[in-house]
Amino acid sequence: MAHPDPHKGDTPLPQDSPHTRILKLGRVDIAPGLYIVATPIGNPRDITLRALDTLASCDRVLCEDTRRTGKLLAVNAITARMQAYHDHNTDHMIPRVIDWLAAGESLALVSDAGTPLISDPGFKLVRAAHTAGHAVIPVPGVSAAIAALSVAGLPSDRFTFAGFLPAKSAARRRALTDLATAPGTLIFYETGPRLADCLTDMAATLGERDAVIARELTKTYEELRRGTLTELIPDTPPRGEIVILLAPGETPVWDSSAIDAALAERSDLRAKDAAREVSELSGWSRRDVYNRLQSIK
Repeated sequence: MAHPDPHKGDTPLPQDSPHTRILKLGRVDIAPGLYIVATPIGNPRDITLRALDTLASCDRVLCEDTRRTGKLLAVNAITARMQAYHDHNTDHMIPRVIDWLAAGESLALVSDAGTPLISDPGFKLVRAAHTAGHAVIPVPGVSAAIAALSVAGLPSDRFTFAGFLPAKSAARRRALTDLATAPGTLIFYETGPRLADCLTDMAATLGERDAVIARELTKTYEELRRGTLTELIPDTPPRGEIVILLAPGETPVWDSSAIDAALAERSDLRAKDAAREVSELSGWSRRDVYNRLQSIK
């Protein structure tokens, strides 16, 4: 393949090239449907070109806070019709949104920051749109949980996102107990005033694990702290949005009763398939699990 002469200017792209169209921001023709649009979590430059096109071209923008979304639109010179959609007006708004979709409108759903529906309102609306037969289209972008995981230095091949834990200690510890055996890295959102109590409950419930605190990601005072749960307990409450990431715990030892329960849950499978699945989960050999299954039968 011939290489272009480095001393000559770049060859202009054809006018109908997709590479020319992608650089043109502004109103574009978009199909009717509900667009789930990710917005920046801090740095306004993190918005995608496609998100800007969608926000500039849709019939309405559904947002948690019209003032906050209005600032995002203004800084990008976008004029759009905004409509408040949040947890407190869901029952009232969903029928209206479905009517707008039925009329052939294109609607963008945004949260105050990041990817909608990730610890944000919107689940009921998306489900209602699917039920009514309307298209739901993702316009992906930033998510604080994924951004934190990418820089934490913890295992990222498998993880569990648990959002915000309960505010009260007893309920929080119960929730953590349910996650004690979850495989992979655990990811949580938390507030500054509750951070110390949350880390204390985590250490008491899950044991002394390696952890990462990601605070104010993409913002001026972005901070990443690594250490054990106890080491990361702050003396004073920090400010800003916080992501907590916990390293996986030790693989629990399965006793015979746990094997029996897992096999019972797979009673609809063939014996070999059930033995294979339980073997992979428990660490027991496939032969031992199969023999255990035969003895139960």
